[in-house]
Amino acid sequence: MKAFKEIMSWIVPIVIGLAIAFAIKSFVFTRVRVDGPSMQPNLQNNEKVFAWKMSKIKHLSVIVFDAHGEDPSAKTHTNYVKRVIGLPGDTVSSKNGYIYVNNKKIDQSFISKSERTSGTGNWTLKSLEKTQGWGSGKTGVVPKGKYFVLGDHRSVSNDSRYWGFVDKDKVVGVVKVPFWTSTKTRRANINDMAY
Repeated sequence: MKAFKEIMSWIVPIVIGLAIAFAIKSFVFTRVRVDGPSMQPNLQNNEKVFAWKMSKIKHLSVIVFDAHGEDPSAKTHTNYVKRVIGLPGDTVSSKNGYIYVNNKKIDQSFISKSERTSGTGNWTLKSLEKTQGWGSGKTGVVPKGKYFVLGDHRSVSNDSRYWGFVDKDKVVGVVKVPFWTSTKTRRANINDMAY
């Protein structure tokens, strides 16, 4: 009996600790590895970041989402990290290096001028829907429950321009870069740009 109590005095705290860790990972945040160069220069390939599950998604938030079913080439359990440009109900367009959301030019100071111009191209949601074949091509508006996302390294990013909108149910969380892993500017470009 004494041995059983001693064993239980170890097992119970371990089980409680594991349950708390599981709850935090399931409901609060998870650690994610950036895969590929699509978010450079702000996030690097293989960089580890946190995805906060309860954060509100805003314009220019960087999110992690399950790409399977969004991008036709994505395999199961494939997460993408991209920047939210358009929220539900928004119009989005790109012209001469500037992105417009609801006809207002957005701040793109987080990427280089070359990525803003040659990397992004000229388009509207309506033209992308028609040329890429992922929408009706009639509304030119981000649908309810969806997001329009772009990578920061626009010239190499596989993003909403090619396969369409991200469903809100596919979002894992909003990315936050820990203070110890990056430069102050890169952290600000990820953590502080959202509006």
